[in-house]
Amino acid sequence: MAKVKILDCTLRDGGRIINCAFPDAHIRGIAAGLTDAKIDYVEMGFLRGNIEYSGNSTMFTQLNQIDCFIPENRGKTEYLIFSDYGKQYGMWDFSKIVPRNKSKIDGFRIAYRKEQLQEVQELFHIIQENGYKLFVQCVESMNYSDFEMLQAIEVMNEIRPYAFSIVDTFGAMYKDDVLRFFNLLQNNLDEDIAIDFHSHNNMQLSFSFAQEIVEANNGRRELIIDSTLEGCGRGAGNLNTELIVDYLNRKQNGRYDMDIILDTLDEYLSGLRQKYRWGYNVPAFMSGIYSAHPNNVEYLTKKHRLATKDIRHILAMIDSKERKTYNYDNIENLYVEYFSKEVNDKEALEKLRNEFRNRDILVLVPGLSLKSEWKKIEESINKRDPLIISVNYLPHFNGDVYTFFGNQRRYDRCLSGLNADRTIITSNVSGSKTGMAVINFNRVIDRSLKYFDNSVVMLFNLLRKLGVKRFMVAGLDGYDTEQTYTQYEEDKGLGKQNCDYKDVNEDIRKFLKKYVKSLPEGGKITNLTGGQFEEIFSGKSEK
Repeated sequence: MAKVKILDCTLRDGGRIINCAFPDAHIRGIAAGLTDAKIDYVEMGFLRGNIEYSGNSTMFTQLNQIDCFIPENRGKTEYLIFSDYGKQYGMWDFSKIVPRNKSKIDGFRIAYRKEQLQEVQELFHIIQENGYKLFVQCVESMNYSDFEMLQAIEVMNEIRPYAFSIVDTFGAMYKDDVLRFFNLLQNNLDEDIAIDFHSHNNMQLSFSFAQEIVEANNGRRELIIDSTLEGCGRGAGNLNTELIVDYLNRKQNGRYDMDIILDTLDEYLSGLRQKYRWGYNVPAFMSGIYSAHPNNVEYLTKKHRLATKDIRHILAMIDSKERKTYNYDNIENLYVEYFSKEVNDKEALEKLRNEFRNRDILVLVPGLSLKSEWKKIEESINKRDPLIISVNYLPHFNGDVYTFFGNQRRYDRCLSGLNADRTIITSNVSGSKTGMAVINFNRVIDRSLKYFDNSVVMLFNLLRKLGVKRFMVAGLDGYDTEQTYTQYEEDKGLGKQNCDYKDVNEDIRKFLKKYVKSLPEGGKITNLTGGQFEEIFSGKSEK
């Protein structure tokens, strides 16, 4: 009976969460641990042609850089290196290849795209002629029709690689998809060629798929299952090496050493787990169901505080082919298109102009200084009796207060306590109530900014359109830690937890400088609570 084998990708695919920046000692330790545990194949990392190598990385630029990480006592373990085909993917210059007897590497894994099938064959021959085992990865296998996959299989039967891989690139497959491709290979690929399966765990199906394929193969040919320690990998990650090891030991007479696997996890993965996040989450699930590059989901999640259903709808707007890559400009345009719900805000604007005319106005942004400087703020309120506008939160005091919302999640959280007649929302926020002032989203965003839909930016732009040229602001502290911006306990978890705080601050700084500079004669913003933007309001910043 042909054996099921494990190909551990921790040092390559698992390394994507840290851009493959493993310390040299960890590379050596992980490779040794997997070897001692009798893992069949260990993927040592990437072989790239568009980078510089200076150590402490599994993105290599020469074959001899890998040699020092391969254990002297190799046992039966074989060591592989991965390269994408195509200069746009950082392909290595294969004119530098050395014969297998001059390298400790046993084989190359080459990933190609469907449209590259004819041109990549020359590279396959180069690898084989130099004595290496050739592992071919059919990237985006879900993108193939049965006929196209049969064409690829016909080429593989001529090339005769050591293994040919089904690759669930976006974690988009269901059981019927996996078995469809597996059966196409099983019934048409030469039986001397191993079938490899590489999955991503976007829908928590990797372990289930591995078992399905093992049972479907039934010992007919060599079957290779890709995995990583603790399932580590970008986004949802991969099949867990420890899970497939346990399954094969229990159900397929495997002889892997689980204790060594667990020791290797403890020694080298526990630190990564504390610093980095991977595994199933809803954005990863959406990446799977739409066969979308994870960068698209990550971008929308990180930059825009969207409801999950909105991310789903925006992904659906992206062309099916474009979803497999990422174009941030296109995503921005679709984001604006999705939220550009044109409303007739003429009456709302007129109502607000009348309300705000000849009034002192105080804008309350929910920074921590609202609490620490409240006495000072309260003195200004008592002295000037301003019309107060709170941004994305419901203040806990009585007074002449408007609430402004440019964020759906914060609006939803506060909705039950809102006075509709004193609530302003932008048109990207759904669920308005009768009496609320709804303002066109496109009217108040600033597309020159990275975070162009920042609620403070939108409110300030609204005030300008209403003719307000003098007002006070408090709580505009900026982000100085990766903590929630707000002081209010019930709002925790709603902040920009995944954003780049420096970029948010820089955007606000850029906007405020431009805004203050463009104030009409007699215009002034008085900052009551200091903070990192104080010099802009005081006129001490560089113009």
